[in-house]
Amino acid sequence: MPSEEPGVPVLAPPAEVSANLARLADTVARLRAEVDHAHAVADGRALIELAKGVLMERLHCSPADAAKQLESLAQRSGLTPLEFAADVVGEAAEDRITDVAQDFLARTEADSVAVRLRTAESGALAAGDTQRVAESILEHALRPLGATAVAVWLAGPDGSLTLAGSAGFSAEEAARWRYVPPGVATPARSALIERDTEWFTTLASSGLPSIGQHTLAGGGRVAVPTGTGGRIIGVVEMCWPEPLPAEPGRERRQLEALAELCAHTLDTWDGVVAPPATGGVGDLLGELVDFVDGLHDPAVLLSPCLDGGDRLSDFRIHHANVRFADPGGRPRSLLVGSRLLEAYPLAAEESGLLDKIRRVYATGEPFRADNMAVTTLVDQVPLTVLTDVSITRFAGNVLLILRIQDDAAKLAVLLQHAQRLGRIGGFEENVVTGAITWNTELFALYGLPPTASPLSLHQLTGYAHPDDAQAIGRFLRTVLHHKRPGSTAFRLQRSDGVARHIRVVAEPVVDGRGELVAVRGAYQDVSSQHWTEVALAATRDRLAETEQEAIERNRLTLQLQHAIMPPAKGPLDMLGLRAAVRYRPAEKEHLVGGDWYDAVALPTGEILLCVGDVAGHGIDAATGMVSLRNALRGLAATGAGPAQLLTWLNLVAYHLTDHVTATAVAAVFDPATRKLRWARAGHLPPIVRHRDGTATTLPLIRGSLLGALRDVVYQEETVQLADGDILLIYTDGLIERRDAPVQESVARLVTLVEGHEGGLEHQLDTLLTYSTADTDDDTCVVGIEVTG
Repeated sequence: MPSEEPGVPVLAPPAEVSANLARLADTVARLRAEVDHAHAVADGRALIELAKGVLMERLHCSPADAAKQLESLAQRSGLTPLEFAADVVGEAAEDRITDVAQDFLARTEADSVAVRLRTAESGALAAGDTQRVAESILEHALRPLGATAVAVWLAGPDGSLTLAGSAGFSAEEAARWRYVPPGVATPARSALIERDTEWFTTLASSGLPSIGQHTLAGGGRVAVPTGTGGRIIGVVEMCWPEPLPAEPGRERRQLEALAELCAHTLDTWDGVVAPPATGGVGDLLGELVDFVDGLHDPAVLLSPCLDGGDRLSDFRIHHANVRFADPGGRPRSLLVGSRLLEAYPLAAEESGLLDKIRRVYATGEPFRADNMAVTTLVDQVPLTVLTDVSITRFAGNVLLILRIQDDAAKLAVLLQHAQRLGRIGGFEENVVTGAITWNTELFALYGLPPTASPLSLHQLTGYAHPDDAQAIGRFLRTVLHHKRPGSTAFRLQRSDGVARHIRVVAEPVVDGRGELVAVRGAYQDVSSQHWTEVALAATRDRLAETEQEAIERNRLTLQLQHAIMPPAKGPLDMLGLRAAVRYRPAEKEHLVGGDWYDAVALPTGEILLCVGDVAGHGIDAATGMVSLRNALRGLAATGAGPAQLLTWLNLVAYHLTDHVTATAVAAVFDPATRKLRWARAGHLPPIVRHRDGTATTLPLIRGSLLGALRDVVYQEETVQLADGDILLIYTDGLIERRDAPVQESVARLVTLVEGHEGGLEHQLDTLLTYSTADTDDDTCVVGIEVTG
C-alpha cells in the first residue's frame, strides 16, 4: 500500500479499531488464563505433596521413596500421578479435599483439538499443484453450492496478483488474466487490502474488473484471502452465475475453509517457496538479529504469535538493538520476550500501530510514515510522541523502526521519569493573575484527581499538620516577602486520610523593578526517607538492647553451667573405680548447651553414673539440665535400678513447664561384684574398652528420649566388667557429622578407642583431640576405669 503523506494522520476505520480492541481483549484473556493455569499447577503440586505425605505415613518411608511409590502405583493403575494423588487423598480423608482434587483435575484437563476437515483434505492434496486443487475444490465442494468457476491468485510482495490455478474458465480467459499488476483494483485485490472476505452480490455492482467479467458479470463473487499464521499468500476468488444474497450466512465459513486448502500449494507454486510463516529457524533468524544490531536506527524484530487455530493473535518482541529506547523507560531485557500488546497496549486502540504491523505482515507491502503520532504509557500516563515509522517484513518476521524526531518529546519523557523516580511534583504560581500550574505528579502527591483545582501556597497550612504551621509560615515569608529561595518540610494531611512527609522548595521570580511576579518550585515526597531514618534509629536502639541482653544471658548461662559442673582438675577416685571427665563447650557462646554428667556414691555402697544431653541451647537448656540432674540425684537415693530411675525422670521431664526433652544414660556400678546395670533414654550406648585392647559398643537396648511421651518402659541390661576395663559414656557432640550417618561415626570412634594405649585421662584427651565432629555442639565424655 502507498506510504502516508507526512503530517497527515490516517484514521483507522471503526471496524479496524474494533478488531484491535478485540485483540487487546484476547491478550488480557490469555494473560488471565496463564495466571489461572499457574495457580492450577501450584494446586496440583500441593495435591501431589499431600499424597506423598499420606504414603510416607502408611509405608513408613522417606520422601524420596514415597515419590517413587506414587509414580510406580500410578503407572500400574493406568492413571496420571495427579489423578492417582487425588484418589490417595480422597481415600485418606473423607472431606472436601476430594472435591478440591477433582475440581483441579477438571481445570487442568486440556480439551482435545478436533482435527478439522480442511486439514485432512490438505494432506490428501499434498502431492498436487494449485491447478489440481482448484479443479478439485470446484468439482467436489463449490458446484454443490451453485458455483461454476474458481480462480486462485498468488499475491506478490509488491501488491501484484498472479493466477496460480483456475477452473471453470476458458484457456483464453485464464491466459488474459495470468498477471495483474500492482495498483489495479479487482475483487481479489480488495480482499488482499482488507485482509478479509469480500462478498459481492454481483460482479457488475462492484464496478471492479476480474477474470470472467464478460460471461459472469451478472453473477455473484466471493474473494477470500488465504495463508498461514496470519500471513496472506494469495486470494481464492469464487464465481456464481446468479446473484448472491446480501448476507453471507453459514456458507461464509465453509468458503473460508475451502480457501485455506490452497495455502499449501501456493507456498510452493511454480517451484518458488514463499517465506516461512513463523520467522524462519536457525541461521536465518540469527542473521536477522545481526542485521538489526547493525542498524543505526532504533529497531525491534517482531515474531508472529499464533493461536490454537493457526491465526495471528499478536507479535512477540524477539529482539531490540542497543539504540532502541523504550518510551516507558523499561530496560530492553524486560521488553524482549514479551508480547506487543502486553508491552504497548495502546498500540491496539489509539495509534493504530498494531494494525499497520499486521497489514505489513499479511501482505508483505512495507509501510513508512514521517511524524506519525504514537501513544504509549509512561508511568500509567498516556504520552504521545511524533516518530518516523518504518515497517518491513523479513522472512516471516517484522522489522519495526521507530525514530523519535521531537527533541521536546524526548526531554518530556526523561523529565517525567525523573519526577516519578524522585516522587517530585512541579508547580508555578503567578502572584499577579493568580494562575497556578501543576504537573500530573503533584496531583498524585496531594491525592487529588487531575481535574481538581491546583492549590495556592497560601492554602498550604490548611493541608498540613497543625504542628508544622510555624515552619510553613517562615517558608512563606522567605519566598513571598523577602523574595529569597526557601524550603521546608511538613506533614501533608490528604483528604483520603493518608499522611505523607513532604519537602517543598521554591524560588521567587521578579521583574525588572524587583517586584514579585511568580513563584516556581517543586514538592517532593520524602516519606520513605523519613520512615527509614525513624526505623534505623529504632533498630539501633533495639539492637543495642538485644546485644546487651544476649551478653547478660550468655554470662548467666555459663555461670550456671560452671556452678553445676565445674571443670574437673583430675581423676575422681572412688571405691572400685577411677572416673575422669572432659567437657568441651560449643565454640560460639550463644550455643551454650545442656550436656551434663554426674557420679554419686549411693547409701547402698553402689555408685550412680549418668550422662545426659538436653535439647537446645542457651539458658533454657542449662536450667533444664539442672532440673534433670538434681531430680536424678534425689531419685537415686531410693535404691531403684537404672530403668526405674529413667522412668521416674521421664515423668519429671514430661511435666516440666518448659517442655524439656533430653537423652540420657543411667548406670549403677557395684564395686563388690564389678557388675554394671545400665539403661538408656534415646542416648548413644556406651563403649567398653577391655584390658586386652579390644573395644565393643554395648547393645542398643529399648528406651525413648525423656519428656517426649508420658508412659515409657525402659529396658535394663547388666554388664560384667573386669579389672582394667574402661567404660566410656559420651554425648553426640563427640561424633556428630553433617555428611555421615551416626553408625559410621560410632564405628570410627570404636577404632580410635582400640588404637589407644595410654591411661584413662590420656584416653579422654585423645578422643577430644581427634574427634571428627563438625556440628559445633558441646561435648561431654565420662570415662570410668575399674580398679582392684
